[in-house]
Amino acid sequence: MKKALVTGSAGFIGFHLSQKLLQEGFEVIGFDSHNDYYDVALKEGREQILKQSPSFKPIREKLETPNALRTLIGDEKPDVIVHLAGQAGVRYSIDNPQSYVEANLIGVFNLLEAVRATPCQHLLMASTSSAYGANSKMPYVETVKADHQMSFYAATKKANEAMAHSYAHLYDMPITMFRFFTVYGPWGRPDMALFKFTKAMLNGDPIDIYNHGKMMRDFSYIDDLVKGIRLLIDAVPQRPASEADIAEHDSLSPVAPWRVVNIGNASPVQLMDFITALEDALGVEAKKNFMPMQAGDVPATWADTTLLSSLTGYAPSTPVKEGVKRFVDWYREFYT
Repeated sequence: MKKALVTGSAGFIGFHLSQKLLQEGFEVIGFDSHNDYYDVALKEGREQILKQSPSFKPIREKLETPNALRTLIGDEKPDVIVHLAGQAGVRYSIDNPQSYVEANLIGVFNLLEAVRATPCQHLLMASTSSAYGANSKMPYVETVKADHQMSFYAATKKANEAMAHSYAHLYDMPITMFRFFTVYGPWGRPDMALFKFTKAMLNGDPIDIYNHGKMMRDFSYIDDLVKGIRLLIDAVPQRPASEADIAEHDSLSPVAPWRVVNIGNASPVQLMDFITALEDALGVEAKKNFMPMQAGDVPATWADTTLLSSLTGYAPSTPVKEGVKRFVDWYREFYT
């Protein structure tokens, strides 16, 4: 039986990935702090579902706690580590940047040091589409230069990519970074637009629509994302003998067993069309409060998923209308 360590296992993505790995026969160690960035009841609910499996072992701890990861990884010796924990959210990074330093910089340093001490077959780490920052040429391709992040959250994630690359090079650690594109679905995060819109619309409250609705997002349904991560677990990067060994469009490092991979739907949707899909699913017309662009945000995202497809043979494809309906069905069941 393969053993996987999933950090952020009580979080939105970590919960769904842990479920999938358990279903496939993995032993899963779930590492999560259950912090109060959003409703802890959601995290408790997710973890209770995971604990129904005898192959799931929960660990309640923070990434930034000295030696917590080093001790755990040294004791458990997981085959695979998927790092999904950390402080998320573009807007919150404006209000509380210190939490991003602690979780996303110190926490990732602790993780890399722990894996250096006790190597695993493959370390996979969450990055973000926000890493593309001020780039306006779309779709976003992994090989494009991305040096102008628009939020401190994005800056910490881009820093994580650089930190991981240095460790991959120095210590021959196989590392895959994945850049997520606006993930949504059942058990989602309450700070995300779909969750906030749904709650407001059912309460008869107006929804805040930034940039006057002139926004476009590559919405990624959670099941598609998790399938992509699962397939990438088996696509372990190898240090190339020379740059000539790197396929065209591959983001594999020329000097390290490290690459970055987009996971998105490769089909951007206008924000107003997304809201229409939600109105249809709820049977409620939204009261719309149009607002200027939020600080740190970007007007559009669009993933090129050619590399994901070439590495795994998989291309995410869940239509927004279907994914939104599944979220609404879950929301009504969970909150009523």
